[in-house]
Formats: sequence, C-alpha cells, structure tokens
Amino acid sequence: MGIDQRTFASLRNFTFMSSIKNRLFVGDGQVRALLRDRDWSDFPLGEPDTWPAPLKTALQLMLDSTQPTCLSWGDQLSFFYNDAYIAVLGQKHPQALAKPFWQVWAEVESTLALEVNETLAGGSVFNQNVLFRIFRKEQPEDTWFTYSLLPLRDEYGQVVGVFNPCMETTSQIRGEQRADFFLRLADRLKGLTVPDEITLAASEALGSYLRAARVLYAEVNDAAGTFTIRQDWTRDGLASVAGEVRTLDSFGAQAISTLRAGQALLINDVTQDLRTADHADAYKKIGISASLTIPLMRSGQFTLMLSVHQTEPYAWTDTDVQLAYDLAERTWAAAESARAYQELLIERDRSQAVFDTMTEGFGMLDANWNVLYMNAEGLRIGNRPGQKLVGGNHWELWPEVVGSDLERMYRRVMQTRAPESVEFLHAYLDRDPGWLEVRAYPGVDGGLSIFFRDVNNRKEAEEKLRDADRRKDEFLAMLAHELRNPLAPIGAAAQLLQLGKLDNERVKKTSEVIGRQVNHMTGLIDDLLDVSRVTSGRIELDKVELDIDHVINDAVEQVNPLIRARRHELVVRHPSQAGTICGDRKRLVQVMANVLNNAAKYTADGGHIALTTLVREADVLIEVTDDGIGMTPEMSSHAFDLFAQAERTSDRSSGGLGLGLSLVKSLVELHGGIVTCKSDGLGKGSTFSIVLPLLRPNANPASVNSVVVASETPATARLRILVVDDNVDAAEMLKLVLEASGHDVMVEHGAHLALETSKREQPDVCLLDIGLPDIDGNELARQLRAQPETREAVLVAVTGYGQDRDRNDALAAGFNHHLVKPVDIAKLASILSAVKPI
Repeated sequence: MGIDQRTFASLRNFTFMSSIKNRLFVGDGQVRALLRDRDWSDFPLGEPDTWPAPLKTALQLMLDSTQPTCLSWGDQLSFFYNDAYIAVLGQKHPQALAKPFWQVWAEVESTLALEVNETLAGGSVFNQNVLFRIFRKEQPEDTWFTYSLLPLRDEYGQVVGVFNPCMETTSQIRGEQRADFFLRLADRLKGLTVPDEITLAASEALGSYLRAARVLYAEVNDAAGTFTIRQDWTRDGLASVAGEVRTLDSFGAQAISTLRAGQALLINDVTQDLRTADHADAYKKIGISASLTIPLMRSGQFTLMLSVHQTEPYAWTDTDVQLAYDLAERTWAAAESARAYQELLIERDRSQAVFDTMTEGFGMLDANWNVLYMNAEGLRIGNRPGQKLVGGNHWELWPEVVGSDLERMYRRVMQTRAPESVEFLHAYLDRDPGWLEVRAYPGVDGGLSIFFRDVNNRKEAEEKLRDADRRKDEFLAMLAHELRNPLAPIGAAAQLLQLGKLDNERVKKTSEVIGRQVNHMTGLIDDLLDVSRVTSGRIELDKVELDIDHVINDAVEQVNPLIRARRHELVVRHPSQAGTICGDRKRLVQVMANVLNNAAKYTADGGHIALTTLVREADVLIEVTDDGIGMTPEMSSHAFDLFAQAERTSDRSSGGLGLGLSLVKSLVELHGGIVTCKSDGLGKGSTFSIVLPLLRPNANPASVNSVVVASETPATARLRILVVDDNVDAAEMLKLVLEASGHDVMVEHGAHLALETSKREQPDVCLLDIGLPDIDGNELARQLRAQPETREAVLVAVTGYGQDRDRNDALAAGFNHHLVKPVDIAKLASILSAVKPI
C-alpha cells in the first residue's frame, strides 16, 4: 500500500537525461496538463527546471502511479497529486494543486497532524480504514482510507516532504456496515408479529444509523391528496407527528410529483431546493431542514412512503438512498406478512385468548375422561404447571379427587347433561388443601367443559369478616358488661347520699364504695382505649399477689344491688384458712361478679345462692350454687360458648346465656384455671365451679367482716390553689374536695381570666385542664411560667388525655405533674403534701 525506503534510496540517485519540461510533464492526464500550463513564477520553489532532483523523481513516480497518490514538499508542504487522486479531492480540484497541504486539507489537520510530524521526523506511517470527515462536495461526508505516509529526503538526506499513496475504502466499509445493519435489523425484527412494532423498530434502526432526527412511515391516500403518519421515531426532543393527517400539496406539488413517479425525493435544504422553497414553512413547522423520502408503489399507485428527516441541512448520499430503499421494502414486506398472519390467526385467537387470559381455570374432557385442553390458569390451579396433559386421563392425572364430591358431580353431569357446580376442598398430593369452585357443563361429543377457580382468598375473607363481626359484637358486649356492674353500687351510693340522713361512718363507707368503683371503671376505660388489643382477642393481665377473700368481697359488693332487688339470700362460706393466688384483681372480680350476677339473674325472686371457697393442696375451688331455673344437659355443655342462649324463663325476660359466661371462661383460662358448670335439669338449679392455681396458703386469713382501713394522708400545709376547668361541675367538685382538706381554692373556667387571677392572687398550686376553649392548658402553663407572680408555682395538669405523648407534651410545657381524670384524690393529696407555700 506504500513505497518502502529501499525504493526511495534508489530514486534519490535517479538523474534526468533532459529538462524537466521535456520528460516530467510529458504525457496525457489532467494533472500533467495543469503542470505544463501553470505559471510558476510565484511558486516558492521557482520554475520546474530548478526543482530538486529528489522532488522530480517523486513527482515522476507519483504521476505514473494508477493508485491515488499525493506528496507534500518543502517548508509549506506544497501539495501535488496525480489523476487518480482527483476523486479524493472532489471540488477541491484543480485549485488544490501546489497549495500548502494544510490549506487544502484543513478539516483533517486534527486527525493527521501528529502522523505528518512523525513522518517529517523520519518515521513511516501505515493505517487501514481510518475515518475522515472531509469536504469534497458542498456538505461534509464520512469517508474511510487506507494510506501510507513516507518521508521524502533532499540530496543531503534531510526529510523535506511526505509521500502519501492511499486507497479509499469507503465503499467497502459502507458495504460491511450495510450488511451488519441489515443483520442486526433482522435480529431486531425476529419474533415481532405486530406491523406497527415492526415499522417502529425499523425506523429506530435507520434513524440511529443515519443519525437522523426523525423517521416515519405514512399511508398515502392519493385520491384525497392526504397522507396519514402511522408511526414515527424521533430523537433529540423532536416532537412526534404520529397519527397526524396532512395534505400532500402543502409540501410542494413538484416534490410530490417526484414521489408519484416512484422516484426518491432528496431535499438537502428545504429553503434552497426549488421544489420546496415556497413551502419551507410547512417543513419548518415539523422541524425539517432536510429530508429523504422513499415512495412505495403498489400496482403502480403511490400508497406508502418512508421519510427520513434532519433538523439541519444535510447532503444525502447514494448510500443513504439505497439503504433507505432496501429498508423500506424489507420492512413493509415484513409488516405485510405479519398483518396477513395476524388475520389468519385472529379467528382462532379470539376464542383462545378468552380462555388463556381469564383468571379461572378452563379444561375440556372427552367422553372417556381424557384431557382435550387445559389453559395456563387451569394448570396452575391443578398444580400441574408446565406439564403436557392433553391426551392424559383425568383420573390418572388427579387421583386425589377419585371418590370425592367432585367426581360424583362430574359423573352426574356426564350422565344427565345438566350443568352443576360444587365448592370442593381439593386435597393436593404435595401441598396444603385448597378450596375450589368447580362448574361443569356438557361439552362436545359427550364430554365436559369445566371452569374452576381458587376460592381460598374468598373463604379466608369470609372467615375474616365473620371473625371481625364476632369480635365487634364481643367488644360491644364486653363494654356493656364491664361498665354495667360498677355502675350499680355507684348508683346505690348516690341515692343513699341524697337521703341526707347518714352519720359520718356511713358517709365514709359510702364514699369508699364510690371510690373503689370509680377506680375500677377508670381502669376499664384505660383498657378499652386500646381497641385493637380488645378486637384482636389479646387481653393483658396485670398479675399481682392476691388474697382470694378480697376478690370475692369486691365481687359481692358489685352484685349486692341485684341480690337485694331480687330478695335473694346470699350465703358466703369462707374456709378456715384462706389462700393466696397470683392474678389480675380487676379481671378476677369481673369473673366472680359475672358468675354471681348470672346466678341472681336466673334465680326466681326470693331464691338462694351460695358461694363457697375451698383451699386445696395446689389450687382453690370457688363454687357458686343457686336454686334457679337450671339447664338442660345440652345447654350445660354449651354454657360457656359465645352467644349460647336458651329460654330459661317462660316470659323470656331473662334472655339466655350470652357473653358473660364466655368472658368468664376466657379470663379464668388466662389465669391458668378452669371453669365448669353442672345442672340436674330444668328447675333444679345450677352450680358453677372455678378452679385457680394456688400461690401459697395465707398464714393470717382475713375475716369476712374485716374492715380495710385506708392509710393516713400526710399532713398538708394550707395552700392557695387555682383550679382552671371549663367543666363547671368538675371544677366545683374539685374545689369542695380541696377545701375539705383545708386549702384556699379559686376557680376559673377560662385561660384569660385565669391569667388575671393568677397575677392578683399568686397561687401556690395551679390545677389546669388541658382542653380549654380559648387557650389550651399547655400554652397556659407556658404563660404562667413566664410571669413573675407564678414562676415558682407548682403546675398540675388535670386532663382526660392520658397517652404517653400527652404526658410528654405537658411536662415539656412546664407542668410539674400530670394527672388523668377522674383525679386520684390520694395521689393529688400526696403531691400537695410536698408543696410549701410561696
């Protein structure tokens, strides 16, 4: 591909026998003619007769070569070339002759400069298939060359030029690229069966290859003078025009005439081409500065077109046109083939798609129980995915259903030819059973068509709904049961206090009853706030060491109002030595109260009830016996079931066994105990027995009539207390309690008035409600802390908000203490006892 150094060594010694004009420029050819006719007076090397012998030798060799060859000589690298090189120069010829090399080839200086300098330094360069972007027409084009760069030396051996034989390989590279392009396109289109997908994939491939801005396919209605853009591919943010309908003439009648004639339309610049210049605005509106459009003719009619767009002027090459022609024909042929294939399959696919895409299994059996068809969902549900079942016998494929309700249903439908359905628990061989809903219909040729679906989720949802409904009812019933019992003694105590004729001892005992029951209700309300815990069946126990007698006494106290109202005789028998258990006092009182309440409720007025406690070696037995209406053996076995009911009175006023006993059973079992009931029959009473694990015997058993004495409250100094609560009754009751303890109390029902009063009275303690109407209690606390008169006062939050977050917010606002309503008076007294007057 080049000339080696040995050849040049011999050429250096070549001498001419006559003048250069007689020998060097003799012969035919465009370049020799230019050399003979040129005026060399202004040439840096002077007239040809004075040129150095090595240059003459190199020129002679170059001009005689049939291979494109050029050379550059001297300080300016004066440029010479032969006739074969004219095709490389293009429009640069003939002005390039004898001009400085970098003036001729300015566009390749960045690519060749290092190699030229290397050659001028004495080295040689050989490269194959190098890409150059050169100007030999109006627009730049990509070309590939294989070339050598060899040093030219003067008579003194100094390198003074570059000899450059070359060969353009653009056609070869383009051919390889074209072949590779269509190979990759074939791979891309392989498997595509939708015509629009095929055209879009081809458009993207062509656009990427040509670095175009848009490629589109359009259907032409030549009779109407319109075209519809079916698909387009765009890049660099160019807007899509897919789906648009446009008129042909808006892009130039001459241009469209070219297409109607079946010829490719090349527009290098829409503003300069005479066919489009008057319609340039139409092109610019869709971002086109240059376009290549290939018409596709069917039966001599212009029906389709492929159009490639550039956003800047662009010189289309013959290679571009041929590539676009070939792609248009191949793509449209593939799209037409796909369209025809789709239409052949459409009838089959309509029915097939229904079965393959539906969310339930579908299968077909022949009259001999062989599988004719099974869709994908059927294979999944039947636990046979990926297996070829067609032709197999149903009973061999699914032996687990032999002898089941499903088999019997299938055989009935096969015989009667009447459709049936069944919900069937499928006992799979290798996985957990699952519920199926199966519908069988008479099929063709005496067989069956079967639809089936997995209904496990529905079954689980139904169970969850039933469970949620049950838990909701249980929650509401529990709420009623929990609150009703303590309300009875509170109501009785309130009525007693209203009589106004009680001595101090009775008032004290009545107050103690109210206090205990209020504490009990407060605890219940705290528990009921956690609705998720109750509805999910999780009840946490606060277990402590308990004397069983105390539990029984509290329960009897709750039930006494009903006992007295029904005029029952209640006998409580204690053991000689009481026992100690570990449990939740509130819950165990609830258990005993429910059992006693049940006995009182279902025993006729004036009846007898006995409660007996027996301490045994490892447990304590508590029995409640009544002479009430009793139970049948069947009812006795279900007495503790949730919602179990029976008619136990002729007027049904007493209802039946409901939630109370079910709650008893759950709570006793949570304490590690058991509860049972027995009855000799209707009218013969009932006995309920509760067994709880014994912690240890009590060495000093409490007497039934023992009195629990409250601890003395520490002496408290007389304090000035400001109570702020918008609930008038609550504020007044708290004032009465505090005044009874010897304190001076001021009451305000709003935050603004409280601030004025606090400045004037300077209280030692402020009891503040949080939910005030004008300023909330936390903000009031911050303002009290900010003013000098109350900066040192003890601030106590008295609120119905009892969550940890509420407590943290209150303490952050400046409160010293946080109490939840109803206020624990003993705890408040303890707080006040530690306060010293300001």
